[in-house]
Amino acid sequence: MAIVTAQVINRYYENYKNTEITFSKEIIHTLKMDPRQVYIKCSGLQWPCIINSTSFSQAKIILGTKSGAYAVLSNKSAPPVSLRFCFYQPDGQLMSFFVTAKVYLIEPYMNSTDLSIITIQYTQRPPDDLILMIGNILDANFNAARRKEERILITQESMRKLGLQKKEIVIYIQNVPRHCILQDLSFGGARIVLLGLAKFLINKEALIQLEFEDPHETISIRGIIVRTDFIEGRKDIISASIKFAEDSISLAYKVHINKYIANTKRKELDNKFTAGELEDAQPADEIKPASPVQPENSAT
Repeated sequence: MAIVTAQVINRYYENYKNTEITFSKEIIHTLKMDPRQVYIKCSGLQWPCIINSTSFSQAKIILGTKSGAYAVLSNKSAPPVSLRFCFYQPDGQLMSFFVTAKVYLIEPYMNSTDLSIITIQYTQRPPDDLILMIGNILDANFNAARRKEERILITQESMRKLGLQKKEIVIYIQNVPRHCILQDLSFGGARIVLLGLAKFLINKEALIQLEFEDPHETISIRGIIVRTDFIEGRKDIISASIKFAEDSISLAYKVHINKYIANTKRKELDNKFTAGELEDAQPADEIKPASPVQPENSAT
């Protein structure tokens, strides 16, 4: 598994090396980042800073133009710097690390004379933990666009991989709560089974609530019921397809769906790797006995 994880990290680094991610409130929340403990370190001193964005090759930080940090970093012969990241782990413990860099560009922040945005270029590859965390978000956004309609059938196995607590969920149809059973999920929608009449549900606004673990959270997503189908043999039970509203699909939801896709890929890689090991371990084909040497003709 460690080999497969290393492959995923390397893929993230190569695919998204120069893709910038801006630290919005949603991204900070999803990453469990503590922005109060982000520092820029230089010449043995460190100062708090606001991290605006990062890629795997550079970052942009915001500093006050009257701060000690700005005075050091704006010097033409500014020494190397280190940017400190800090995140909460699932057990509540803090995880932090520094990435070494050099000052590349200094500009006013939004034409302000009091704030400056400083671009620093990393002089080493960021730690694998950072690549994995940022890569998970970038990969989730990428797959959300590319594999929007790919459905995940809800089974015990897929629920475990998704971190979905249960498939019996609550859906609000025009603000009226209804119990239903989740059939499948995708980046762009869901399909449910519930009691009701199709003609009273089609094109109605809906909101579903999904309970996830790791981390534990309830995610609400708005959408429209775009299709209904009868369940064979039951006129009072229907299957309803919901198309999610784009602005309602949270980053946290995308990460959960992408986690399933990533785990499926990793399992495939694991199987290939294991199959390769077994193939390498197979005994070599038996050496066929050489054809008997024909005796030379004797002189008569």
